[in-house]
Amino acid sequence: MSGLSSSMIMLIAFRAVQGLGSGGLMVGAQAIVGDIVSPRERGRYVGLFGAVFGFASVIGPVLGGLIVTYLSWRWIFYINMPVGGAALLYLWATLHLPRRKVQHRIDYLGAGVLAIAATAIVLITTWGGTQYGWRSRQILGLGVLAVVAIVAFIFIEARAPEPVLPLHVFRNRNFSVASAMSFLLGLAMLGALTFLPLYQQTVQHLSATGSGLMLIPMMVGMTITALIGGQVMTRTGRYKAMPIIGGAIMTVGMYLLMGLGVGTSRLTSGLFFVVLGVGMGFLMQITSVIVQNSVDQRDIGVASSSRSFFQQIGGSIGVSIFGAIFARRLTEAMAARLPGVHLNAANGQFNPATVNQLPAPVRIDVFYAISHAIQGVFFWAAPAAILVFALAWLIREVPLRSTVGPAPGEQAGQAPELVH
Repeated sequence: MSGLSSSMIMLIAFRAVQGLGSGGLMVGAQAIVGDIVSPRERGRYVGLFGAVFGFASVIGPVLGGLIVTYLSWRWIFYINMPVGGAALLYLWATLHLPRRKVQHRIDYLGAGVLAIAATAIVLITTWGGTQYGWRSRQILGLGVLAVVAIVAFIFIEARAPEPVLPLHVFRNRNFSVASAMSFLLGLAMLGALTFLPLYQQTVQHLSATGSGLMLIPMMVGMTITALIGGQVMTRTGRYKAMPIIGGAIMTVGMYLLMGLGVGTSRLTSGLFFVVLGVGMGFLMQITSVIVQNSVDQRDIGVASSSRSFFQQIGGSIGVSIFGAIFARRLTEAMAARLPGVHLNAANGQFNPATVNQLPAPVRIDVFYAISHAIQGVFFWAAPAAILVFALAWLIREVPLRSTVGPAPGEQAGQAPELVH
């Protein structure tokens, strides 16, 4: 349906439908592993998850660039139909899960109110200071709506028989810390990396396909460390050091990417991406194991979905915040370097095709402005990486069990013994 869209409203609506399915798939895969694999063995599978994620993250942008270049943007959606269909048939034939008949009461009201709160927060960060002033009635109204929705959500969840997000899991220190880390990871990674293609396709003269290929160094670093981290976790049963190391390396990567400029070579930027990928490889999937190992078996599903939710919300807010930072710094640099030239980022006048057709002297100054803007994005993304590093020290290492379900002698709802 997204490929058949004839307007932006239709595309947004159909993408929302698509998100309902993809969100369930992402969380469902993690919950299945948490339900049938012991925490000690889970690290190995988490490493494989990270490796597959890294591989798909490289192939996806490359194929997307080729599809847009030689076919149409609509085929970005059409291509998922045979791929998804093949995956569905394979799972239908090979995935055999334990059968448990349990009656559930789905918390539709809580899920709906949470969606309203999340949407209001994202719209505030998207429109605030750009489309509407921070003190405008639109932004203030969204702020009131977000606060009311959050208060209502807490009230509903405290009384729901089966809440979509049980409030008691937040009393678990590891769950709260890992959720905060996931939010900051999404904010820093998804938010900051969104603007790299423009820099690569203008300043570094890459095609859309080449821009996707430039992600390979980052994903190679992420894949290697995800596999190593998973093996170390399975063999030793310990994991606290990995998010600490990952947060430190990710901070270094953000610092290096602040130096992207007009004269930065592709090799240099590729090495910067490797450093960032190594850091993220120790973080992206490890947080999933932390939350799953820190809650009761019955809460593994909501713990996994909550972690993914916070990461996605962080990414959405990051794109909005860093988009405003990018646009402001771009405008300031253009005004300083080219006071008589008026180019509007909102109208697509900074797309690679338009920029590459500008006169050479103007084009060089535009390259400087884009570089100045991307440097600012990573400058403000670095504090999020620093906070991830700081939060990682607060994780308490819960021994990874070698059995599925509660440990012997441990009742449901009783926290495992902590290793300090």
